[in-house]
Amino acid sequence: MRLPYARELDEYPTGSRRIKILSMAVLAILIGSYEAQIAPVVPLLLDDFDMSLSTYGAVSGAGALSGAIASIIGGRLVDVVGRVKLLVPLMMVTALCCFGMTLADSVGELLAARVALAFVDGMAIAGTAPLVRDFSPRMGRAQAFGFWTWGPVGASFLASGVAAWTLPIFNDAWRSQFIIMGVVSLVVSVVIAANIADLSPELRAQIQQTEERSKQVVATARPPRTRDLFAHRHVWAHVVGISFWLVLYITLVLYGQTMLAHTFEISAAKASSIMSAFWILNLVSLIVVGRLSDRLQLRKPFVVGGTLATIASAGYLAFLMGRESAAVPELMITGALIGASMGFAYCPWMASYSEDTEDIDPRLQGTAWGIFGFLTKGMAVVALIVIPRVVEAADWHVWLLVALFCLALFIPLVFFFKGPWTRQELAAEALRREPRPLEARD
Repeated sequence: MRLPYARELDEYPTGSRRIKILSMAVLAILIGSYEAQIAPVVPLLLDDFDMSLSTYGAVSGAGALSGAIASIIGGRLVDVVGRVKLLVPLMMVTALCCFGMTLADSVGELLAARVALAFVDGMAIAGTAPLVRDFSPRMGRAQAFGFWTWGPVGASFLASGVAAWTLPIFNDAWRSQFIIMGVVSLVVSVVIAANIADLSPELRAQIQQTEERSKQVVATARPPRTRDLFAHRHVWAHVVGISFWLVLYITLVLYGQTMLAHTFEISAAKASSIMSAFWILNLVSLIVVGRLSDRLQLRKPFVVGGTLATIASAGYLAFLMGRESAAVPELMITGALIGASMGFAYCPWMASYSEDTEDIDPRLQGTAWGIFGFLTKGMAVVALIVIPRVVEAADWHVWLLVALFCLALFIPLVFFFKGPWTRQELAAEALRREPRPLEARD
């Protein structure tokens, strides 16, 4: 029995139909990320539960670990049963988990509620990146992933904006925010269910170069095997490399304002304005560079160039932190440059990772992105545990230097990625490549 929302397409959609389905995947990651937001009500939670920051860190770490495990499981499941069959019902369950958050009356109950919400939410959004791959031909892959990245970033803005508007209305009751999240999530889940679709397994086994042109690269009679991914060194290079790259990113996401406020002795409001400049330019660069990367069909030059620019701009921030003095405009410009350069590298890397794993077996995209989700959330757990201890033993300046060292380690691993460096290499590769089924491996 086919579920009414689990539509499978036997022909690859084109034009506005493809864009509509792709936009539903982006909307799903936005709402899924919004459901995970807790930062706007943390001060209220600390007061209500008489909870210390270290206890809150432990609760957040447990939730992140739960989400990391869910990403691995969910990524594999969406390859087996399909993206939409899991996405829509799990989005609705996540909405119920938001309502369940309002029942927490102790730290233990809050921990249980956060772990449950993070697990279901991690399973739900595991299908969003594979959906973006499914409905974005390679000529538009980087830009599509740029829009996908807007989800986690946009969720922070959405949660902050809703909290700023509604908390005064509800007398600063933190439970109001989770009720709003639950209602919004249920409504959006219905909208997504009415407009989203899945590709048939046969179409998921193909690589789309453009909307009209595809190439069959895998013999569908052979079942997909996860171990095929890790039999290739370029996959290991991607996985290890992005783990290093994420150290700086996670640091800025979790502790950006705190790092700036403590180092330069500025207010939380000024620190937030500096980080806003980071995110705004990051969002712009994701789309602009994604479009350029797609037009040239080159990934690695953008990844290396953006990472080098990030090292330079973040290195200047480290220099300012060593002096422990800087004007707010100078910090804002520096933060904006870091955000732009990270976006310059990030969405071409996402396209590169998708394409490199797709070349091995297109049917393992969910598994590949499940690994990425595990790494992202796993790095958040490490950051929540390690960063405070390093900062207590030394200072924020030392930790930023550690993050820069990790970023530098990423660059040599890019040379193990597949894909051309120049347009000339791309043209030569296109002449050599002809579609053929992959031979079954023993």
